[in-house]
Amino acid sequence: MVDIKAKICGLSTPESVKAAIEAGATYIGFIFYPPSPRNISPEKASELARLAGDDIDKVGVFVNPDDEFLSSVLKLVDLNFIQLHGNETVERIQYLQKRFSVKVIKAISVASVGDISRAREYEKTADIILFDAKAPIDLENALPGGNGIEFDWNLISNSIWQIPWMLSGGLDATNVSQAVKISGTGIVDVSSGIEISPGHKDIEKINSFMNTLRDIK
Repeated sequence: MVDIKAKICGLSTPESVKAAIEAGATYIGFIFYPPSPRNISPEKASELARLAGDDIDKVGVFVNPDDEFLSSVLKLVDLNFIQLHGNETVERIQYLQKRFSVKVIKAISVASVGDISRAREYEKTADIILFDAKAPIDLENALPGGNGIEFDWNLISNSIWQIPWMLSGGLDATNVSQAVKISGTGIVDVSSGIEISPGHKDIEKINSFMNTLRDIK
């Protein structure tokens, strides 16, 4: 049996947080990006983070956040990681790590092998790298992440990294086993694949996804 860790992202209710924890997720994610249907207020996230307690890592997802916004969230929400989904540079990540004493997950949007290569510049800076599917230029209302689309997992297959990495992009209970086997990842990140509709998590889908992970051999 393979021990695959999971991040359940875009949570916004006590019920979904409880379900993610009880199902065995290693990370839960809160999204602080107003255009996203999964956006949550710092006040609400603070309540959910307290509910989660200290036994699970809490991740705040941001897109090119400025210092003021990050500071306002971190004052309210007990986060173990910030996940950066914009065009943040290595220098920006180093600055944020030092100023806010936080661990950083850097998201890399992938459509080609060149995008995988680009991730190497963050390998000595970020704490975790997350590979997500790059939204097509013709996708209406595209988001930096959570679009429910996959990329070619063969692009990342057999790659060796100095730091942990996560696989994201269109994962659900029907394809996550294949995604793990092809990519070789040890951590998966799911959001849209466990929803009834954008921003509304389904408890049964959370359980099904986590059960599928446990069954991977």
